[in-house]
Amino acid sequence: MKTYPNFEPHFPRDKWVLPLVLEHHARNTPDKTFVCFTDEGKPWSYAETNKMANRMGHGLRKIGVQKGDRVSIMLPNCLEYIFIWFGAQKIGAVEVAVSDLYKGAFLEHPSNLVKAKVIFATREMAHRIAESEDAIPSLEHCVIVEGGAEANVPTFKRLKTSYYNDIISDDDSDPNVDILPREPASILFTSGTTGPSKAVLMSHSQFYFFAEENTQLTWMGPDDVYTTGFPLFHGNAQFLTVYTTLIAGGKVVLYPRFSASDFIGRARRSGATVLNLIGAVSSFIMATPPQPDDKDHKVTRIYAAPISRDLVGKFKERFGEHIEFVDAFGQTEISSIFMTPRGVPRPPGAVGRLVSQWFEAKIVDPETDEEVPMGSPGELVVRNKAPYVMSTEYYGMPEKTVEAWRNLWFHTGDALKVDEEGWYYFVDRVKDALRRRGENISSFEVEAVVRSFGSIAECAVIAVKADEDAGEDEVKACIVLKDGETVDFEQLVAWCDKRMPGFMVPRYFEILPFLPQTPSEKVKKKELREAGVTPNTWDRMKSGVKLESEKKK
Repeated sequence: MKTYPNFEPHFPRDKWVLPLVLEHHARNTPDKTFVCFTDEGKPWSYAETNKMANRMGHGLRKIGVQKGDRVSIMLPNCLEYIFIWFGAQKIGAVEVAVSDLYKGAFLEHPSNLVKAKVIFATREMAHRIAESEDAIPSLEHCVIVEGGAEANVPTFKRLKTSYYNDIISDDDSDPNVDILPREPASILFTSGTTGPSKAVLMSHSQFYFFAEENTQLTWMGPDDVYTTGFPLFHGNAQFLTVYTTLIAGGKVVLYPRFSASDFIGRARRSGATVLNLIGAVSSFIMATPPQPDDKDHKVTRIYAAPISRDLVGKFKERFGEHIEFVDAFGQTEISSIFMTPRGVPRPPGAVGRLVSQWFEAKIVDPETDEEVPMGSPGELVVRNKAPYVMSTEYYGMPEKTVEAWRNLWFHTGDALKVDEEGWYYFVDRVKDALRRRGENISSFEVEAVVRSFGSIAECAVIAVKADEDAGEDEVKACIVLKDGETVDFEQLVAWCDKRMPGFMVPRYFEILPFLPQTPSEKVKKKELREAGVTPNTWDRMKSGVKLESEKKK
């Protein structure tokens, strides 16, 4: 079978450490712009970025952070996020990316799992931390990155409080910490399917390699400009955009959030040559009214995962036939296993060919781990040919690590198939994870909140097909009521909205007399998914019930 072409990384493997890559460009192209916050923001050169990372590294040491300590970052997109992230890695601390939407148990679980000593947050987010202070005993220090004036700093019972500007050191020299590629760099969270979210520990080597793959996929160079409005607490913005640009020696323009209406406007103003789209956002962009200047931009490549082939044609017709779409398939745990070779026609639905220079892959029966026949769907299992290009563990969850790596292959939980030409196709999820508008969702965690509502006895959360044409999901909660009880769906939505991020709150609810079960009393979610949205399904959006975050828009 044909595979993805071999490639030569930009840096030798003993230099696969973010501070070393940053320092290389700071020495060789010190005045070249690395990052801007919005197209109107101050340009930060490679040299300036390196100095600010050094200052933050010294500042973190000043508040007691040492090599190996975990530093949580709970911030919206901002330059400070990048400086904290880079500064932590300068001293060998481990960056922990925490969603800025988390609250309650959703904040407490990851914090307790990684046992971070320090967390960076805005004023408003600090209030959520204060509400969970007693439930996060390992946390010692909250550093406030100035938020809106309307949000006063909470009074903590135990945590020390500092301000971002006060901890930045005047010393911009290199902290001179020896960091090996195999040592931990970052922890990102992935959705649990039969339990809480898992903490994916990424070595410096894997963090670099994942970004290097995207540099190869989009054939980025030093003259390219990459923009993103996706959140920095996700790998997409971190190693598929910011770090990708860093390796190439290019320029990245960061925005507070994604905007469908200003998609091409941003590309035009920033001079973007490379863009990144995920999931349903392509449909959101195409739903905006066409403009006469839609083709007035410099974009030549778009990494879109996934995007339907029909939508690609419409997208190119509107924004330019010269745009090349590339795709890849991977996970935070395993990097990109499949990528689309440049200039090779891709069959409809294919996600790429195996990056066989670095990985092995098999499609197996999820029950037996035996390979299935060519063309038949099965679970994708993978392993690496070179050390530390995949994650080595779920931090704090050794039993989950062993389970995922059974038979010495990493089990992805995703069902794929492969053809004789070496093209792989995503079929379905073996696991029960959901993905809504670019956000991974743990059905287990949503079920726990819904089940805590007083009148509900049982709950099973499933994915149903979204309205948008990008293969993503909407969340449906199938519920069984306690004997004699009723439920007000509007009150149930409000209950969920107070206890989970808005993107997790189910759109659909349906009352069932019972949940279908196997002889071993496991819920047959396949049956529920097959039923989908029925005439008895209550639709939050059609009923006009809005979340608090939606009311503010």
